Amino acid sequence: MSELAISEEALEELQPIEVGPLETWRFIRQSYQYPLEHAQELQKRYGNAVMQKIAGRTYVNLYGADAHRLALLNDGEVFSNAKAWNLIIGRIFPNGLMLRDGDDHRYHRRLMQAGFKNKVMQGYFRDMLPQVQEAIAAWPIRPGKSLLAYPLFKRMTLDMAATIFLGMDLGDEADRINQAFETTVAASMPRIPVAIPGTLLWRGIRARKQMCHFFMKQIHSRRHGSGRDMFTLLCQATDEEGNRYTDQEVIDHMIFLMMAAHDTTTSALTSMTYALARHPEWQQRLLDEVVGLGTGPLRYEDLDALQHIEWVMKEALRMYPPLSTLPKYSLKPFEFEGVKIPADAIVVTYPIHTHYMTDYWREPQQFDPLRFSDERLEHKNHPYCWVPFSGGAHMCIGLHFAIMQIKLVMYQMLRSYRWSVPKDYRMPVQQSPISKPRDNLPVFFEHRG
Repeated sequence: MSELAISEEALEELQPIEVGPLETWRFIRQSYQYPLEHAQELQKRYGNAVMQKIAGRTYVNLYGADAHRLALLNDGEVFSNAKAWNLIIGRIFPNGLMLRDGDDHRYHRRLMQAGFKNKVMQGYFRDMLPQVQEAIAAWPIRPGKSLLAYPLFKRMTLDMAATIFLGMDLGDEADRINQAFETTVAASMPRIPVAIPGTLLWRGIRARKQMCHFFMKQIHSRRHGSGRDMFTLLCQATDEEGNRYTDQEVIDHMIFLMMAAHDTTTSALTSMTYALARHPEWQQRLLDEVVGLGTGPLRYEDLDALQHIEWVMKEALRMYPPLSTLPKYSLKPFEFEGVKIPADAIVVTYPIHTHYMTDYWREPQQFDPLRFSDERLEHKNHPYCWVPFSGGAHMCIGLHFAIMQIKLVMYQMLRSYRWSVPKDYRMPVQQSPISKPRDNLPVFFEHRG
């Protein structure tokens, strides 16, 4: 549990409290490294609204599904996504869709929707199917030897993102681009927030420049090309008055989309693989569902039939949400459960905390995909008790693409392999900035007979 320099009297008066440098460091470290435990402790001790003054800035933690509803619906435009996320990742991912507000956000999101329409999605599926089959068949399976699952998924999802969003095979550049993305994501929440040569933030900014150059040199050809990939669609997207994205807007969106598309999907696939390794009865259940589709090639319309895979995905996202926290910035004073919160505060809600609340979930520490079945529908206990894809105006634009991709990969994995981890193994999880295994998740795979 974290050590918090908070006076009971100050909190009872619902006032923010000042903490010293050492306490500030402890608070930041605990909230970053252990957001679930940190949030559970604060909520248990002080309730659903906790204000703190840290280094001169007001931070407010709001807990529970009602907090998500307040922040994500954002009635009256009380909150800014841009001001919060710019403080966190603005130097690495400036002007991404998540870092925009109001009419500006709606405008950019509307143009981007062209890349996620149903007909386009079917084309993505056809492109990804052989790629997933080849990638999984090429895994270096050896009896008695484990494979690190996280890097496998990372490389595969980056390759798929390149195919779908860039319309190209990265080939020899894949490792270099993957490393650039890894560096930028890691640098989005650096321990030393100064771009001094050699620091993580400095390396992240250099990696971003590398990616900007990578995209910039291709924009002219994409403006006049005939591809159906996202890069080309963004280069050619126009509004009702014929306006297009600028070159820099295209680059900003592509860097953010590539990060979001392969990092979050990698996180989800890794968590699902771990859960299924620990629960072989569910692995068998999913295999039965896959076999039930027959021996013909998987079709786009077959994906809806993979309901058990979807339950497992939802349960993995409940237990290991890719984003453990969702920050906002208060543009106006507001009230939550009787607590008056000022303008100009960083307001944070906690999906990972809500996903473990017994108010909404039966035995939330247990892996139980049936909680998403039609008979139980625990995620319907509150419209905002399950929020791995955020919500409201900022609901993940690639939600359906991610589900399609995850089902496709799981379908092929189940047909090809069975997998396991030692009985006493527990995946050590890094919860921020994106959920991932600290040890890359060693898994034992074997070919199905």
